[in-house]
Amino acid sequence: MNRLLQQTASRGSLAVRASSTVTTKPPAPNQITKQNAQFDKVTHTGQAWDQSDYRLQRFDISKKSVNPNVAMHLIDQRPPEDCGDKRIVWCDGGHPALGHPKVYINLDKPGVHACGYCGNRFYNSHATKGEDMKIQHLNC
Repeated sequence: MNRLLQQTASRGSLAVRASSTVTTKPPAPNQITKQNAQFDKVTHTGQAWDQSDYRLQRFDISKKSVNPNVAMHLIDQRPPEDCGDKRIVWCDGGHPALGHPKVYINLDKPGVHACGYCGNRFYNSHATKGEDMKIQHLNC
């Protein structure tokens, strides 16, 4: 990749810009309004920039690839774990080598309680009934 860049750079910066099929010359920042702003793909951190933003220069040679399988979406598909009448549960991420430090989660309040490290959710079936499943708690 570096050799290719050096060869095209030796021909001039115009050759690098002309060989790029990803971007075209962006409009000036003062020409962008709310009506004509075109944003790129949103990343897992919620970042997206309009077409005149200088941070898009890093995607001049190759396309921006965004992984649609964000961990928070995958963990959200997993149903909360019913812990019966236990008041306190622990979570270590599921595996000693691949998990996280053991944390203890108090389930006294009604609702679903999430682990602050991995997002696994737990609830006490005696304290949480019906509409209480919509209450979300994050334990850090």
